[in-house]
Amino acid sequence: MAVSSPIYPSYSSCHHLSSKDSNFNAKGKKLPTIHKIYPFSLLQRSPFLKVDFSSQWGRRESSKFSISAAVTSKEYSLDGALENTQLPKGDCWSVHKFGGTCVGTSERIGNVAEIIIADQSARKLVVVSAMSKVTDMMYDLIYKAQSRDDSYLTALDAVLEKHKLAAVDLLDGDELASFSSKLHHDINNLKAMLRAIYIAGHATESFSDFVVGHGELWSAQLLASAVRKNGVECSWMDTREVLVVNPTGSNQVDPDYLKSEERLEKWYSNNPSKTIIATGFIASTPQNIPTTLKRDGSDFSAAIMGALLKARQVTIWTDVDGVYSADPRKVSEAVILKTLSYQEAWEMSYFGANVLHPRTIVPVMQYDIPIVIKNIFNLSAPGTMICRSSGDEYEDGQKVESLVKGFATIDNVAIVNVEGTGMAGVPGTASAIFSAVKDVGANVIMISQASSEHSVCFAVPEKEVKAVADVLESRFGQALSAGRLSQIAVIPNCSILAAVGQRMASTPGVSATLFTALAKANINIRAIAQGCTEYNITVVVKREDCVRALRAVHSKFYLSRTIIAVGIVGPGLIGATLLDQLKDQTAVLKEKFNIDLRVMGITGSRTMLLSESGIDLSKWRELLSLKGEMADLSKFVHHVRGNHFIPNTVLVDCTADARIASHYYDWLHKGIHVVTPNKKANSGPLDQYLKLRALQRQSYTHYFYEATVGAGLPIISTLRGLLETGDKILRIEGIFSGTLSYIFNNFAGSRAFSQVVKEAKEAGYTEPDPRDDLSGTDVARKVIILARESGLHLELSDIPVQSLVPEPLRDCASAEEFMQQLPQFDQQLAKQRQEAEDAGEVLRYVGVVDVVNGKGTVELQRYGKEHPFAQLSGSDNIIAFTTERYATQPLIVRGPGAGAEVTAGGVFCDILRLASYLGAPS
Repeated sequence: MAVSSPIYPSYSSCHHLSSKDSNFNAKGKKLPTIHKIYPFSLLQRSPFLKVDFSSQWGRRESSKFSISAAVTSKEYSLDGALENTQLPKGDCWSVHKFGGTCVGTSERIGNVAEIIIADQSARKLVVVSAMSKVTDMMYDLIYKAQSRDDSYLTALDAVLEKHKLAAVDLLDGDELASFSSKLHHDINNLKAMLRAIYIAGHATESFSDFVVGHGELWSAQLLASAVRKNGVECSWMDTREVLVVNPTGSNQVDPDYLKSEERLEKWYSNNPSKTIIATGFIASTPQNIPTTLKRDGSDFSAAIMGALLKARQVTIWTDVDGVYSADPRKVSEAVILKTLSYQEAWEMSYFGANVLHPRTIVPVMQYDIPIVIKNIFNLSAPGTMICRSSGDEYEDGQKVESLVKGFATIDNVAIVNVEGTGMAGVPGTASAIFSAVKDVGANVIMISQASSEHSVCFAVPEKEVKAVADVLESRFGQALSAGRLSQIAVIPNCSILAAVGQRMASTPGVSATLFTALAKANINIRAIAQGCTEYNITVVVKREDCVRALRAVHSKFYLSRTIIAVGIVGPGLIGATLLDQLKDQTAVLKEKFNIDLRVMGITGSRTMLLSESGIDLSKWRELLSLKGEMADLSKFVHHVRGNHFIPNTVLVDCTADARIASHYYDWLHKGIHVVTPNKKANSGPLDQYLKLRALQRQSYTHYFYEATVGAGLPIISTLRGLLETGDKILRIEGIFSGTLSYIFNNFAGSRAFSQVVKEAKEAGYTEPDPRDDLSGTDVARKVIILARESGLHLELSDIPVQSLVPEPLRDCASAEEFMQQLPQFDQQLAKQRQEAEDAGEVLRYVGVVDVVNGKGTVELQRYGKEHPFAQLSGSDNIIAFTTERYATQPLIVRGPGAGAEVTAGGVFCDILRLASYLGAPS
């Protein structure tokens, strides 16, 4: 990897801090005192290292360091005098940490060397992990040896070969010979040690730590040699000689900063260098016994060294561009966070986010040393800086929009609920519960208790829940028998979702926004916890809902794309037109409005097409024909809703089928949104309609049906707007049928009624059988819908309908037969038209909702030629709202009321309205 420009600016000065001024940073700022400087004492070899298995690294490297010091002393000389080798501290130091992936191959080690050389900082300390997979290989050696598996010898040869090949690729000459000699020496020592473990059948923790730590020793030596090969003098550090830690009982260690600083000063006095390559992960106990820093130990090493040096910055090099707002494997719209406060990083790392172990942050916090997460495979990415929050709401001159910085999840969690009236007001109950949990070594991830003290619930890893439940039932058996505790219940298959952000504190509405987003995605919350710092809100949800929950809340706070899984039922005239409109607008909606509508399925009465990622709408007809399968509505619904990566689902019913409409209640109950132009549900049996609307009102599931009345005209929304703003509806009157509007707009002069109907049919304005339009049933359904929206409880049978189908023709066998016989009945309507014309009026087929009298009608009426209804053209609809506010001059809504384009457009508008309600910017 070629690096053409420095990564960091050059620092020309470095501060030599003595014990007197070590409590101040480079800028003169007073810093917390964590230790004092004491005279050095000679480092003692541990009793462990006195055995024949001791590594020669420390013993033979001492001469190397002495030579290095002699060479570099010329660089630090002033007027011929040797410079004091006291350890300088301050902003001149930059600390880098490279993980196992970064040094996984010889090529990558070479790339790391180039990055180190390109860093123009005055002084650099580089912490390096073992080569990729080596730590696992070393643990495997111990496991095989203590299991008395002879294959440990073969596995050790694989370790030797891996490092030998890397050395041959990277080094040559004396450097290669020196490394190879030391590598073989250590391998021989390890072979003898593993033989002892094999015989004993057991490895102590000290033995294991000593064996495992060799991976870091080898990678650090390889990297140091690679840097020197490029002409840059550097020293390498076995951090077991410097870092002193005290093991604790919780598989952690506490750094001893006092002794570590003493040893670092001593080490540097013998090995002064501007570039130091240090081993990560390994350290020593106060008794000089080798140990490790446990989980994420290399990051921890870098932070400790950064604190000891009072470094300007600690850079953690990894294989991602920075810290994401959510796991990008689960949320593709996750963004890289430019900055995180120490507290935010702390919270997110606890929840398993790809950040740092919480303990890594502690050492640098004391000195306000920023940590930068960088991608070694993408040097141009700015990365994420973790630093003390300034409280500023602006980054790069732009206001930070999201109050929540990031979201993290923990899977495979179980909830334990201890409940009983005997708990209330009884001191020590919680202590007894968690003492029992501690006894089985379980990790409590989250705790929640209501102020009633009636129950305490907490989350533990699912693999530990059985032991927890057993110990609680044993410990509280008497309380359960006596009824003081009613139950100890376990809720398995849970996940934890945490929202983290420092700006959440004291900001009203964050919890409301979070919970609303989850509710709209139809996700139930099992438990909630929030600390008084307000930096973190934690909820427990079903494991199967975790990804949908994560995507729903991320979309809400980050205004990332609102993704909706769409299922189209009925790819007929309206459905097909809608699909074509979606195809034409999909890219625009994504780019300009952050709305991602993914059609996951299309089903007709016979064939359906399903897709896991979204159907290519440019060829949906072809795909439905070639790859369609037998239609199965239940399977279709399950598939469209089944993608856990998409939090919201909508089914769009473009049919006129009452059977499909009968499923709406079940779909809404399952959290599936419904959009439809199908009138059957809202004009069907009153009890079913009321049940449907009640469900809609009490849930966050949406049911939109604007296109059921007036196609694409805003009839329903206008009516609701009037009602919701407190107006009172008196009368709704309108021409609701585009077909009948066209017929009576053209039924003038000497034209016969049958001739106009035939013309309308040929133009595509009527149903295949014109009797479906002329019967008035469609208008009656629209009247019922508006009546019910206005508060009237009417059935379809309560609406008197004047049918325009002559009674003798109602039972015709076919539409063709009906059209052939219709001219026989032209005279009656011609007479009515003439009478209207003689009176200066026109005929119009209208529906009326008389709210005052609680009734509705559908009939042919006459209107003066100055009336708005008389001035229509084509297939326009017109609706007049007479209300208390609009009593003398009705509110008129007029426009195209028929045709696939406008009806599909109305459905499309409802889908976009749904997207807006679900979080898309409007």
